[in-house]
Amino acid sequence: MLSLSGVGIFLGALFFAAALTPTLVPRSYLTQGALAGTCFAIGYLAGILWRWLWHYLELPEPSARARSNANALATVVCLLVVVVFLRQAAEWQNSIRAVMKMAPVETAHPLKVCVIALVTFVVLLVLARLFVLIARFVAARTRRLVPRKVANVVGVLLAALLFWSIANDLLISTAFRALDSSFREFDALLEPERPQPTAPGKTGSAASLVKWTELGRAGREFAVSGASAAEISAVTGRPAQDPVRVYVGLRGADSAQARARLALDELKRQHGFDRAILLVITPTGTGWIDPAAMDAVEHLHDGDVASVAMQYSYLNSPLSLLFQPEYGAEASRALFSEIYGYWTTLPRDKRPKLYLHGLSLGAMNSEKSAELFETIGDPIAGALWSGPPFESRIWRSVTANRNQGSPAWLPEFRDGRFVRFMNQNGPTVAAGAPWGAMRVVYLQYASDAITFFNYRDAYQRPAWMEAPRGPDVSPELRWYPVVTMLQIAVDMAVATSTPMGYGHVYAPEHYVDAWAAVTDVRNWSAEALARLKEQLAAKARKTSAGRAEDDPYADRGG
Repeated sequence: MLSLSGVGIFLGALFFAAALTPTLVPRSYLTQGALAGTCFAIGYLAGILWRWLWHYLELPEPSARARSNANALATVVCLLVVVVFLRQAAEWQNSIRAVMKMAPVETAHPLKVCVIALVTFVVLLVLARLFVLIARFVAARTRRLVPRKVANVVGVLLAALLFWSIANDLLISTAFRALDSSFREFDALLEPERPQPTAPGKTGSAASLVKWTELGRAGREFAVSGASAAEISAVTGRPAQDPVRVYVGLRGADSAQARARLALDELKRQHGFDRAILLVITPTGTGWIDPAAMDAVEHLHDGDVASVAMQYSYLNSPLSLLFQPEYGAEASRALFSEIYGYWTTLPRDKRPKLYLHGLSLGAMNSEKSAELFETIGDPIAGALWSGPPFESRIWRSVTANRNQGSPAWLPEFRDGRFVRFMNQNGPTVAAGAPWGAMRVVYLQYASDAITFFNYRDAYQRPAWMEAPRGPDVSPELRWYPVVTMLQIAVDMAVATSTPMGYGHVYAPEHYVDAWAAVTDVRNWSAEALARLKEQLAAKARKTSAGRAEDDPYADRGG
């Protein structure tokens, strides 16, 4: 391999060391190594650019001896920094694990981290040098026709265009088609442990307008996994009804509008508009709906709840957001328009209270489903959006305009009459504070990277790092230019690997508090609510620890 830049190695080592510091989610040695190697490569690139700028400005060059001594000193400093930070890595990871009540790790596997980082750096270095070779080759051929500096610019531009075309048109498109096909086939598989419901009131039954085979994996799970009236009564000690759950999969009809009409017809068939509570749910990318959210609201209202949802993609949320960002918004808008349009024709004193709900990508698309001018004359009752992604338009606006002094990870917005934020410890607004005509609650954890990632973290310290910090954020977390943004980006990819109640894994006991606020629950005592939260939490954790095929939480990453 050709010689390496001393300045590049020095800056790369600093970036490598910064990448070992903690962020929001505990990391395995594999993700830590890949992240550290990428950060080393970025630091190395910064050193190369620094040398190029020095030469371009024709600044005085140090002598060969001075350069050799400086490189030797930089190498020693780099080794010391890397060794010190590697020795500290396990303690930093344990600082995150401690706030999430996870068992500490004895080692951060420094050798494995270094090997993976080295492999990552070498791959990136080879690609970078291939880019330079192509740029120089093109520049050399172009120099016969245009001045040297113009030829250099042409070489860089054409090399960039070639790399982008290969990455976008070949690698990304091929990977997308393969993933879409894979997720589609997986979605179509019928689970032997989940038989078709026989009760005519269930979605997917023989009497249903929606075929069992066309529901999709997430739809079948949603349709049959909810608690029955008897199970709800066993927990609450009160009379209950079987909740109504309507779901339409991607195979249900050819267009979003047709699937929305089918969902409305099925909801009417199951008498969903006769219930006290009606939820219009936007699922995650694969169509998954969080059982923790559904169990909480259905128990709070003794099963007197109807919910309707519609699948819009086969891909999980990050891939849907990357490749099909418009599909979710189109589907959620179509479903809301159908449900809301029919709901407004019903007598106001006999129709259910209408709410919106979504988790993750579902929250972002649910925000887009209802338009202000459409609902202002006959507003819905409210919305519960959990783990909203950083690109969520309304969430970003409210957070940016929060009351002065309130933290970015749990904002207060004006007098709290219309929008409130909640986390593990509940809301910042007093429980008895008055609400307006519509109630919107954002349930979010300070350790949720999907909510708090921002591209500006590359050059600006994020507001959620300011004191006081969230209860589930490591006190050892520090901001480093560029590196912190990459760390949070990696955290997004593993945000669902945390224990329930942290990261992007929302717990039923926290949903109980959120739904109680949104749906104006008044017929539960504080003691009864505490018992409900304990029972739902125990059930969810027991279910998650069971067999994967029986676990409705298994597809959480969707």
